[in-house]
Amino acid sequence: MTQRDVVFPPERRTLYERNRYSAAIRSNSFLFVSGQVGSTEDGSPEPDLQTRVRLAFSHLNAILNESGCTFGDVVDVTVFIVDPQSKLEAIRNVVLSEFWGDAPHPTVTAVGVTWLYGFDFEIKVIARLPESN
Repeated sequence: MTQRDVVFPPERRTLYERNRYSAAIRSNSFLFVSGQVGSTEDGSPEPDLQTRVRLAFSHLNAILNESGCTFGDVVDVTVFIVDPQSKLEAIRNVVLSEFWGDAPHPTVTAVGVTWLYGFDFEIKVIARLPESN
């Protein structure tokens, strides 16, 4: 089996190891980032929705930074939302104003789900590694 080129933000490595998955994998000029949620230091959900979304993006940005990327290198985004009809607008307001950046934007797929392990928002991305641009 080929050795995986794993990326961990140092401050959350223990959390990933405890849950047995990698934060991100570098492969063929791309960075594949696991779904990020708005968890606190111990892995539990942050109570406030907008703060949860900000935390999810903060965790995402830490992984991107650790690999030398920024959100500008992101080419594809998938978001998972529990009850998107009632939450999408609040999430969109946080994302667009604080994290999304200028056009051209990455591709986006939003998926309504019924369960996210106690969370109601998750974001996963694929980014092009800077040395590949």
